[in-house]
Amino acid sequence: MMKINEVSKRTGLPISTLRFYERKKLIPDGFVKRDENNYRIYAEEIVEYLDDVKALLSADFSIEELSLLVNQQLNLSYEVRKKMVEQKIKEIEDIQKQLRKSKKFLSAILVGKVNFRTKC
Repeated sequence: MMKINEVSKRTGLPISTLRFYERKKLIPDGFVKRDENNYRIYAEEIVEYLDDVKALLSADFSIEELSLLVNQQLNLSYEVRKKMVEQKIKEIEDIQKQLRKSKKFLSAILVGKVNFRTKC
């Protein structure tokens, strides 16, 4: 069990962010308890869970989308959650496609096969 400052150190997330995640219901109650002084005490598994949250945020999930995805109390069906994830995968694939196109264009510039159409 860890206090919030230890979770912050181990995850690289500021304490204010951890509290924000709790308010937004991104951290399930099972990961957080209160001690006799009413301090938050976190389970060890919170570190791995928060790494997953950071990965989803880097995949361009919004806080609201993540809250919907992870909050079991909302009782969203598996199909609804599945559609959310499939949509995000499609968005990532579209971004990857555009990045490959940009990379190809830049590579062609480097080898002198392409010139810009306008003067700089």
